[in-house]
Amino acid sequence: MTNRTSRGTASGAVPGPEPTDSDIGEPAARVLRRFRLVFNAVKTHFQQVEKRAGVGGAQLWALSLVRARPGLGVSELARAMDVHQSTASNLVRTLAERALIVGEKNGPDRRTVQLRLLPAGAAVLRKAPGPLSGVLPQALASLDAKTLARLDADLAKLITALDADERAANIPLGQ
Repeated sequence: MTNRTSRGTASGAVPGPEPTDSDIGEPAARVLRRFRLVFNAVKTHFQQVEKRAGVGGAQLWALSLVRARPGLGVSELARAMDVHQSTASNLVRTLAERALIVGEKNGPDRRTVQLRLLPAGAAVLRKAPGPLSGVLPQALASLDAKTLARLDADLAKLITALDADERAANIPLGQ
């Protein structure tokens, strides 16, 4: 068991030792195991995508959205994936460099780029294991509104306890 450095608090209380894995208690250990199941399911899916399709999970999702919505713009792609526009731009750049998609300025507004899937991108999508959006977004979409609301509230508490950087919320897991 490791001890924290003993610095008194404003009230004069001295923090106790940090808990070890065996000290976290059964309810916390059970939840930890569930998180491991979720993370490992997501990781396994991304590994299968990479192995079979040759692209990352976020790239695959972007390709599938471009196929489903020819002419989609980068801003619309960012909204559809719930990521920051710069993240979507980076995905588009990578996919264009690999000749999987092309961006063209041939719509009514020639200032915006419309994305189109190229044959090599279609071939990648044919090889890829589903779901193309990823296992976690699909699983979440299958849950009812009440479950999602409860999960959202509970995860908000966990995020607060982790003191997590909120900016990470718009970075895809499969990137």
